[in-house]
Amino acid sequence: MIRDVYEQRALEAAAADAGSAVVEYDDARAWLSQASAMEMEPLAAEVWVFDEDLARVLLVKHRWRAWVPPGGKVEAGETPREAAGRELFEETGIRAELFLEPAAVAVRSFSPDWPVTLGLSYAAVVDASIPLTPEDGQPAAWMRLDQEWESYFPDDQPRMRQHVEWLVRRGHRPSR
Repeated sequence: MIRDVYEQRALEAAAADAGSAVVEYDDARAWLSQASAMEMEPLAAEVWVFDEDLARVLLVKHRWRAWVPPGGKVEAGETPREAAGRELFEETGIRAELFLEPAAVAVRSFSPDWPVTLGLSYAAVVDASIPLTPEDGQPAAWMRLDQEWESYFPDDQPRMRQHVEWLVRRGHRPSR
């Protein structure tokens, strides 16, 4: 019963955040409303962490997904936003205040052998001089948004660039 309460809390938070996400991909909101009525894979959450100049993003090198944003599955008892913050800290050593509006909501599979699930992308801006403390075997690094990097999710980079443009339109100014 407790697990159901935790899952319900996570689903309600995911639905609210999906509804307020800046961008929706893959008809994710409709997918979530259908999927939440049946057995589904764990939700996923990640953080697009930009430097103060909005020129770089913090990524971690996953063993087979290559360079991806810090993130992972939503654990029992937490919301997607809480999971994103936890994963960011576990994978980089950084604690950051996530922007109120989630950056994106999408439906994707994190392995060719796994079913799709809902993923929420949150965003934050941090000082890139803060030392990184990556997980063992999973380096973390700042990557320029105007250069390509290898990733299991090639759509991430243009989506992140689009989000930076949105941040600037909303009044967030690079520190340069």
